[in-house]
Amino acid sequence: MNNLAPAELVLVKKACEITRDALNYCKSLIKPGISTKELDILVEKFIIDSGAKPACKGYEGYPATICASVNEMVVHGIPSKDVILKEGDIISVDLVVEYKGYHGDATRTFPVGKISEEKQKLIKVTEECFFKGVEKLKVGCRLGELSHAIQSHAEANGFSVVRELVGHGIGKSMHEPPNVPNYGKVTDGPIVTENACLAIEPMINMGRKEVWLVEDGWGVITRDGKASAHYENTVHVTKNGVEIWTL
Repeated sequence: MNNLAPAELVLVKKACEITRDALNYCKSLIKPGISTKELDILVEKFIIDSGAKPACKGYEGYPATICASVNEMVVHGIPSKDVILKEGDIISVDLVVEYKGYHGDATRTFPVGKISEEKQKLIKVTEECFFKGVEKLKVGCRLGELSHAIQSHAEANGFSVVRELVGHGIGKSMHEPPNVPNYGKVTDGPIVTENACLAIEPMINMGRKEVWLVEDGWGVITRDGKASAHYENTVHVTKNGVEIWTL
């Protein structure tokens, strides 16, 4: 479990605040007719103007600031001038901000104009999964309690949980131990310790849980072509409870 010093926590919190603000800015831009590339350019400028760096850009060769995943794309959709948002789409925007060497990470799935009731329910339940998990997260518990709560809520609502992709610790690096699965038994995982910083990110599919990696080596799509939603926040575990820093 990654336990950060007080001075480090201050920097992670600042990175998280910029992450939150960048996502809110991105939300304001989303409408039918805008390309995911245009979103990427504008959000990158926002992050740099905020005194931070877009941490995804260049990470293991990733070419953009945001991951822009539309409809059946679960994660890591590369922004493109050819991907134009249209009425009824949903788009998951995942971004990581680096501030003075420390990271904040969050994702939201946004509607594009008016969407179907089924997609509305998918977005709502995915967000609820995050909070159901966080309710179980406390110092001394098994991380599996969070994972099990997320899986149970998703499946109770008729959705499925992606297995190949998980949440993670975060701090000086974008991805740190431990892995934070969105499925499993309450007895799974390490014991949660004070001052851990975790990126908790349910990825929930409307249909089956199986996914494919697309030809660009980054994007992950649902095998059945049905929509997927993603909701993520960076949280700080204290002895008194959990602080959600990207809200």
